[in-house]
Amino acid sequence: MQNDEHLADTVENDLPETGAENSSEPGEEPEASSQSESAEESTEETTMEAELEAAKARAEENWNKVLLLKAEQENLRKRSRRDIENAHKYALEKFVTELLPVVDSLEMGLAAARESGEAEKLREGSELTLKMFLDVLEKFGVEQVDPTGEKFNPEAHQAMSIQENAEVEPNTVLTTMQKGYLLNGRLVRPAMVIVSK
Repeated sequence: MQNDEHLADTVENDLPETGAENSSEPGEEPEASSQSESAEESTEETTMEAELEAAKARAEENWNKVLLLKAEQENLRKRSRRDIENAHKYALEKFVTELLPVVDSLEMGLAAARESGEAEKLREGSELTLKMFLDVLEKFGVEQVDPTGEKFNPEAHQAMSIQENAEVEPNTVLTTMQKGYLLNGRLVRPAMVIVSK
């Protein structure tokens, strides 16, 4: 019987301690888990805020790039428009510069003819001026068309009259009344011709 009492005391002594331990543990676990959860939430919020700030910074940087590209595109458009206008306005500048010596030569020839009155010198001067003028035209891709003796070509020649001629084949250009001109291979003015029948 003494042994039973001793056993009961031992069990009682053990129970409250175990109960106390059990009762203290559940109280501690919820507190520790809530602290770790709030720490995790705080870390997640901080990470999300940092990501949001980084995304905002990237968005602002990209927006600035878009604005810069739009400004560059507008400047390029304006520059191109100005260059095209200048090209149209001054396209003939080089051509005119090359023609001015021809005008000078004609003026000098006329002045010399007035002073001396010699027809031979005037003819020589006119021939030189004409040669100079044709050289300038050739430099700019203008080609003279003189089809005398060639087969009549309705795309490049304009028949002014038709004459019978037994010495040449029909549709041959007998005489060129006015020479034609090509600009870089494109017909500018057809040659006016007399064609054989």
